[in-house]
Amino acid sequence: MTSSNDMTWATPQKWYDYLNLEFKFTLDPCCSEETAKCKRFYTEKDNGLEKDWSDERVFMNPPYGRFIGEWMEKAYQESKKGALVVCLIPARVDTLWWHSTAMKASDVRFPIGRLKFGEAKSSAPFPVAIVVFRPSTSVPLG
Repeated sequence: MTSSNDMTWATPQKWYDYLNLEFKFTLDPCCSEETAKCKRFYTEKDNGLEKDWSDERVFMNPPYGRFIGEWMEKAYQESKKGALVVCLIPARVDTLWWHSTAMKASDVRFPIGRLKFGEAKSSAPFPVAIVVFRPSTSVPLG
């Protein structure tokens, strides 16, 4: 098993650029200043889990450790408030957080092969998924 004390995986620029063509992102809620993909972003110090994303088009590559479930729940809840949230996450289809949140997504994409994160020379030791939470489109009656 491969393990790491650092649960962040820098998004490959070409993957971000490809997704950005489709989604036109405005916010990166969980990054460092060095890895931010959008002009508007939150670092660990800002704590994007506590911020409002409701009017944003969000690109989210969360820390892949034990708090990923919280990030996924936040993505889902913010989509219910009007945000579009696209998540680059490990395809951990055997986990509770996957079944409680990712399965509620509007769209789940499984890229063929493995990503090379950041400046890595080799591919990640796990498959990834692109999970898309589209904004709720329900209009209140009355």
